Amino acid sequence: MAGAVAPTAAELLTFVRQTAADPQLIASLPLDPDGRTWVRLDGPAGSEAWLIGWPPGTGTGWHDHAESIGAFATATGELTEHSLAARLPASGWRTLELREGVDRQRQLAAGQGRAFGQHHVHEVLNVSATDHAVSVHAYYPPLPLIRRFSRSGAVLRLEQVERAEEWQ
Repeated sequence: MAGAVAPTAAELLTFVRQTAADPQLIASLPLDPDGRTWVRLDGPAGSEAWLIGWPPGTGTGWHDHAESIGAFATATGELTEHSLAARLPASGWRTLELREGVDRQRQLAAGQGRAFGQHHVHEVLNVSATDHAVSVHAYYPPLPLIRRFSRSGAVLRLEQVERAEEWQ
């Protein structure tokens, strides 16, 4: 839409928190005991949004959202986020050695959320052995790609680049 103002990370966070507080929407997500489930939502100001169900013991693996900013909030259960407090190069590398002190971890219980900027590298996990979690995520601009990484100690390796058409 011409003339539309891009949402800020704070506005995306407000949206995911409000959406995560909608019990009817959260209850409408079909939950699978073996794999994550998701439904695409309309986000604010042209952003991309998702409602995601997390069976016990599932996670995303290490990834980023390229040039997009984002936010997510837990609606039910609890999610754990491991992230890196380091800005990675946007391109031109396959393997990086991370310096000490870049690891961050946070638990996000129902009603809690967080926003992040471009090139935010993280993994999100439902570490519960028994309970599903449900969360709401929003990104702007809509995700053109996701870079997936493997991690061994201080070494982060780019493994795969997924384009939007692969998960739409």
